[in-house]
Amino acid sequence: MKILSFLIRRLFYSICLLTVVVVLNFFLLQLAPGSIVDTIAGEMGGISEEMRQELKQEYELDKPIPVQLGNYLKKAARGDLGYSFYMKQDVTRALWERFPATALLFILSVIISTVLGTLLGNLAAIKPEGFFSAGVTTFSLAAYSAPAFWLGILLLLCFGIWLPIFPVSGMISMRLISEGGTFWEYAWDITMHLTLPLITLSLIYLGQYSRLARASMLEVLKTDYIRTARAKGLPEYIVIFKHALRNALLPIITATGIRLGQVFSGAVIVEAVFGWPGLGQLAFQSVLRRDYPIVLGILIFATMIVIIANILTDVAYRLVDPRIR
Repeated sequence: MKILSFLIRRLFYSICLLTVVVVLNFFLLQLAPGSIVDTIAGEMGGISEEMRQELKQEYELDKPIPVQLGNYLKKAARGDLGYSFYMKQDVTRALWERFPATALLFILSVIISTVLGTLLGNLAAIKPEGFFSAGVTTFSLAAYSAPAFWLGILLLLCFGIWLPIFPVSGMISMRLISEGGTFWEYAWDITMHLTLPLITLSLIYLGQYSRLARASMLEVLKTDYIRTARAKGLPEYIVIFKHALRNALLPIITATGIRLGQVFSGAVIVEAVFGWPGLGQLAFQSVLRRDYPIVLGILIFATMIVIIANILTDVAYRLVDPRIR
């Protein structure tokens, strides 16, 4: 019952938060310079004032902003996030078409960086003065300090142009799109396209997790119950992986929850560099096109992911730490 009441409260707060985010982002986008009418006028080399007014009426941009907001909230409550001015399709459909590519890239990067970062950090904490610990610290600092766009361009130049091992953009080769292929051909082709953006996104967070795991494990190893476990003669691997690791994972869980909420911050840069056809690239293109329904839909989608990530983090805390239960 406690967990159920907790989830009900969080759901109520989440709906309130989502509403506030929609309203604020709607007004911020209205304050942004330009509109889809300006984009169309620029692509056509200029349009008449009559045609400009017709486009505003077609896209309901001639109505007062409060009226536009009210209409949008009514549609959003029914799951309708509007209509893309540029792509000429429903925003919800456009988002779901791009979401699998972003989910594939992001989920794999989370798994790789979390598992490897935690493992490296914990191993480095066992002998904090050794060469392995120094190497992990140096690597994590360098990886965490590298900007995502710089690291992506560097990998693209090294393994896409100078040593052309991996494709430089896209998700599937044009040959497979035009001619078709077997399941394994598609799987191999997607893996080759995925490698460079996955390495870019994973390396940055790998450094963060390894530093965090090392510091957390060092702090836990200084506690009294760890000294007691060692005084009882327990093997070191049991002390580390059974008694210390569970408490050392708490900061990792927090960092993972925060990172799940940052799905678009890293995805926009990485997907733009590698031409990965996900939500990040769609957000970047929509901002340039002034396709604000798509931008607002992506912001709402990102807010929902943040809310879900925070709820999952709280539930994970309750499962790992009995004091919170």
